Amino acid sequence: MLTPRYFFTNDFSRFDEYFLSQPHRKRMIARGEYLWEPGQPFQRIHYILSGIAQNCLEHENGHRKIISFHSIRTVFPGYHQQDFKIESALVTKAISDMQVLEFTKAEFRTMFESNPQLSAAVVEWYSTYVNLLLYEAAHQEYNHSFIKLCNLLYLFARNVSESTAYIIQLTQDEIADILAVNRVNLARHFARLRNEQIIATHRKWIEIIDLPALEKYCSEETLLR
Repeated sequence: MLTPRYFFTNDFSRFDEYFLSQPHRKRMIARGEYLWEPGQPFQRIHYILSGIAQNCLEHENGHRKIISFHSIRTVFPGYHQQDFKIESALVTKAISDMQVLEFTKAEFRTMFESNPQLSAAVVEWYSTYVNLLLYEAAHQEYNHSFIKLCNLLYLFARNVSESTAYIIQLTQDEIADILAVNRVNLARHFARLRNEQIIATHRKWIEIIDLPALEKYCSEETLLR
């Protein structure tokens, strides 16, 4: 059974050659550059070859919530024809130098309608993304902020790390923006996990030292069983 994930990668890797064979524009996106203009609906769809993009929702009152991260061999944003008003509040920027294949909506529509395997993959990707949003709404909203933090660290450790090191390339400020929690309380929770020797914190990354101990603090719907 799949668990929610905030970091999306390799969702469309089997379409590498297909995407390259279709009309596209290869684009380099520098660290800190936006994938599309803030305040506007997106007009281009990207297949990410390298680098990482961070997707945020910015409220008119100035508050920001990080929703997800998107890396190699995934498509972002997903394909649809409608322009939704909420998209004007989405801000997506490169947090490392990126290389992408860029498609217009019309170009991607042609691929979507002519390639059943791709259209099925797009639907599956949206299902995974909706699963994350439902998880946030149904569980993270009602959990104590300490449990929210443990859930997030666990999910990133399971979904990003490829070794037993469990290195999470996030700052504490970024985690606060993902969870939308008070930074003072979050610092207290990090201190508790450090004191229990579950994690070690560094300037720009976090190491999970004792994953089984972290699991004991996670809510049931988060755990991979």
